[in-house]
Amino acid sequence: MAGRQGKQTVRNMLWSMVVICLVAGVIYIFIPHDESKTPVKRVDYRVELLTARRAAAYPVAAPEGLAKAWKPTSVRFDGAKHDSWHLGFLDPDGEYVAVKQSTGKPSEFIDEATQRAVRTKTTEEIGGRTWQRYEGKTYDALVSRDKGATTVVAGTASFGQLTEMAQALKTS
Repeated sequence: MAGRQGKQTVRNMLWSMVVICLVAGVIYIFIPHDESKTPVKRVDYRVELLTARRAAAYPVAAPEGLAKAWKPTSVRFDGAKHDSWHLGFLDPDGEYVAVKQSTGKPSEFIDEATQRAVRTKTTEEIGGRTWQRYEGKTYDALVSRDKGATTVVAGTASFGQLTEMAQALKTS
């Protein structure tokens, strides 16, 4: 009799495991989850912007008046590397847009900042500046060459969003 109760206990335990696995499987299948998207944190770039504006040899640009849906995600200033300034955003559609500036050799800086995008014949007047369009496999870009520094607005976003960012750029 004791042997029979032992078999029932093992059988009951196995049935319990099967039921638990089925319930877990149903929960996994029907409850939405997206493990590929980690939420990107919003960064506050005000301190870095003030530091860059004091240290750089050119007027450092940053957007003003963008909608709250634009999410700043990264910021860097490197005085040792041609006063290079980087400010990254996610636009309202979740696409990447970066503002980059440098006093480095324009051709090398543009190639790096645009991920090797190719210059087109199209130019635009945005915010009182002339911007050259670049198109690429990774990024599209708008490029403005000013005295002392090159400014690039590049990313995976549409040219409309890149233009919106370029319009919002202020240097003071």
